[in-house]
Amino acid sequence: MTCNEALYARIRENLRGFEVRSQAGEGLRRAAVAITVVDVGDEPGVYGMPMEAFSSDDAALVLTRRSLALKHHAGQWALPGGRVDAGEGPEDAALRELAEEVGLHLPRESVIGRLDDFSTRSRFVITPVVVWAGPTRGLTPNPAEVHAIHRIPVAEFLREDAPLLEESSESASPILCMPVGESFIAAPTAAFLYQFREVAILGNHTRVAHYDQPLFAWR
Repeated sequence: MTCNEALYARIRENLRGFEVRSQAGEGLRRAAVAITVVDVGDEPGVYGMPMEAFSSDDAALVLTRRSLALKHHAGQWALPGGRVDAGEGPEDAALRELAEEVGLHLPRESVIGRLDDFSTRSRFVITPVVVWAGPTRGLTPNPAEVHAIHRIPVAEFLREDAPLLEESSESASPILCMPVGESFIAAPTAAFLYQFREVAILGNHTRVAHYDQPLFAWR
């Protein structure tokens, strides 16, 4: 299965027409994540969803479950990413982390845009970088950081029950989650996925920086 050129053109044009909001992040640490568009592929099982449910034009996003041995956020859903090192920009950091975590080495030209920065309760400002990888194969998890790699079809993030919003006694802002299969992904990862859906796929200028994260993501 191969992502079509029309989808690439739509995502690129929607991102070009979107005014990204950056955050200064004074006193916060900088990080970047890669929202990586790939073919659904023909490997058996995409998070338990039957392959026949998807057409030849379907694309997917690369998500991971974090290593169970990590001190913080072990086993949680994540996008490949991490801290921005000195002298790096967010795009360089996202591509480096993509290579380190899932073994996907892509050139700088694979980057097709950014989404809004998001400040986390753990005192990071995260920049989501949108990357086009297309018909890539052979993703390999780095066992020190990644427990498993999943290609989740973009169609899964277009479900009518997404996003899930939950009121919190700890915050005036609702907690945002995105359903996937019979489970869900929480913010901040969910915020990036929802804004990707809204901006890159649907062409809506939707903001997500105001959403909160569940308590387990505050550390």
